[in-house]
Amino acid sequence: MAATDRDYYELLGVPRDADETTIKKSFRRLARELHPDVSDHPEAEARFRELTEAYEVLSSSERRALYDRYGHAGLRSGGFSPTHFDMGNLGDLFASLFGDGIFGASAGGPARQRGADLGAEIEIELAEAARGVTVTVPFEVAATCKTCGGDGVQPGTEPVTCRRCEGSGRLHQVSRSVFGEFVRAQTCPDCRGRGVIIEHPCRDCEGAGRTIEARELNVDVPAGIHDGQRIRVTGEGHAGTLGGRAGDVYVLVHVKPDSRFVREGNDIYSQVDLTIVQAALGASVDVETLDGAVALDLPAGVQPGEVRVLRGKGMPVLQGFGRGDHRVLINVTVPRQLSEEQRRLLQEFEEASDESTYRTDESFFEKLKSAFR
Repeated sequence: MAATDRDYYELLGVPRDADETTIKKSFRRLARELHPDVSDHPEAEARFRELTEAYEVLSSSERRALYDRYGHAGLRSGGFSPTHFDMGNLGDLFASLFGDGIFGASAGGPARQRGADLGAEIEIELAEAARGVTVTVPFEVAATCKTCGGDGVQPGTEPVTCRRCEGSGRLHQVSRSVFGEFVRAQTCPDCRGRGVIIEHPCRDCEGAGRTIEARELNVDVPAGIHDGQRIRVTGEGHAGTLGGRAGDVYVLVHVKPDSRFVREGNDIYSQVDLTIVQAALGASVDVETLDGAVALDLPAGVQPGEVRVLRGKGMPVLQGFGRGDHRVLINVTVPRQLSEEQRRLLQEFEEASDESTYRTDESFFEKLKSAFR
């Protein structure tokens, strides 16, 4: 459940039509003011968490649209829960939200680097996409070395402070001009930004601080997902360096075609075949839906090309409410082979028919348009 039910726009101090840049600027400004390391307010941490929750929602176009339409209840039903951030360092928090390198390295120490993202693919059935499913995804990931804890140093030994950058991991060059002094910072080439020289690297990771591991990730696929959409799982990608946060995993979802149905948006289309006798006399047929077979009563004289709608039997609305419809197209099959007796009976029927027998309610083109609708 979300940590607050306060209006997110009010928390960030922005209008409801604010663009992404305005929202980001407002969050950065307020975050610097309300961070517990800066503010002495007794509720600073709680207020700061409210602020980051508001930014998480309003900075995502999908979550923002869901919030604008359904409020906090819509976010909860869509499975949103705020991320729990480490309050220890404001720069780290900004890096996790906006990406590394925006605010530079933390003062007096080497720069942390965020881990790379991973991509994976899964394939599910249409019925699974309709109800939601949990899929186990195997993948290989660069994880923090368990032997050295990620610092790349063989246990029992100590790294040596880099003499060139004096442990900062960065070199600063000051140049003067008529416009004033300019400071240019760059990563130290000797220690590669770590601030230390590793003379005895870890044997397991060879000083990299990370090792390749085989993992399995249980991915919750929400009901109503479309073919080709991606699911983002935060913090499950490659481990970062020097304590940087892990990357994310992006899971591409493929929905297998179902021979029984055709999906258009949230609606499902299928076809039922009737004999000419069933169409003329009426019939009760079983129609396969995503929820199982449903009895459909068809009146006498039902015409080929007619569409019967089963309300609420289609796909669920992704991260929303309700379901689409299931539209059943009526097809009448004409016999291809007749016995002499069948031919005689049909001829007798035709002789006994008149114009009222084949009364037309709408033209062929009207039926075609109805089918597409």
